[in-house]
Amino acid sequence: MNSYNLGYLTDEQIYNHVKETVLKYRYNINLESFNKNLIDPIKLTFDSKVYRQSIRETIESECIRQIDKTNSNNIGYFHQNIFRLAGNGWEVPANGADDGFDVTNHTRHIFCEVKNKHNTMNSASSQKTYLKMQKKLLEDDRATCYLVEVIAKKSQDIEWTVSVDGRQYTHNKIRRISMDKFYELVFGDREAFKKLCTILPTIIDDVINEGDIVQSTNTVFDELNDISTDILKSLYLLSFKTYEGFQNL
Repeated sequence: MNSYNLGYLTDEQIYNHVKETVLKYRYNINLESFNKNLIDPIKLTFDSKVYRQSIRETIESECIRQIDKTNSNNIGYFHQNIFRLAGNGWEVPANGADDGFDVTNHTRHIFCEVKNKHNTMNSASSQKTYLKMQKKLLEDDRATCYLVEVIAKKSQDIEWTVSVDGRQYTHNKIRRISMDKFYELVFGDREAFKKLCTILPTIIDDVINEGDIVQSTNTVFDELNDISTDILKSLYLLSFKTYEGFQNL
């Protein structure tokens, strides 16, 4: 193991956290998982024709999109759960526990919702989160609630203004904070997030070089081919097999 010199986490802590994230990455996809939420064969038909792709290329693109969506969720795990390692009262509650907050510190009366991007939440989601934070302030007059944004428009720690039923609400203890400022709040180091980003490629290389990564497999196209040698037909049968007339497609 290399020396990572973060200062606020040990080499072993950050290595193991990165390794957990890498091992959670999705490497395999089969027809069952590909169609778990029912694929849209009409969209895939448009994609294939409009982008002048073979149907195989379009299917492979959809597979990559699904895998990427899973992996984006795993990066959310990485961002959120690193705060388990901080000590000093910082916790990452189980889903639904502690009023549904992602990161908490009861000693410091801090309650956080973590989002990947500044535009992740729609209006309804923003209102629901803001009302949850207002409720926390009513329960604990020492509380400060944060919307933590990994990718914010800029480095910031500002009051969060939300429109609820057409009315603007703001409170100095309900705040939007970028990830660099939140790392500073948690770890007491202004450059803590920058230090992690700088050394992260090395840590990932160390994990991969350890050799525990499985070989990627994609059996979707082969399984579709087993349904019918006409792959486009197989896609339609996959989603519409009980629809009128498709039994004779």
